[in-house]
Amino acid sequence: MSDQTADEAASASWETLEDRIDRIIERNRTLASENKALRQAQRKWSVERADLVRRNELAKSRIEAMINRLKLLTDE
Repeated sequence: MSDQTADEAASASWETLEDRIDRIIERNRTLASENKALRQAQRKWSVERADLVRRNELAKSRIEAMINRLKLLTDE
């Protein structure tokens, strides 16, 4: 193999390696962006869930209060 052929092969190898590294970097950026979006969505769902639990507890206490009032009315 001549020096020129060896140099061309090495150059092609470096270009292939650079392309692979560029693709990995781009994939990393894409995954980081998706991860950020998923974390934001998770926080949103957590807040919404907490609100729903709070509202459920409020409804439960209101229903219990109504049941107690009805029991008092039937006892009279």
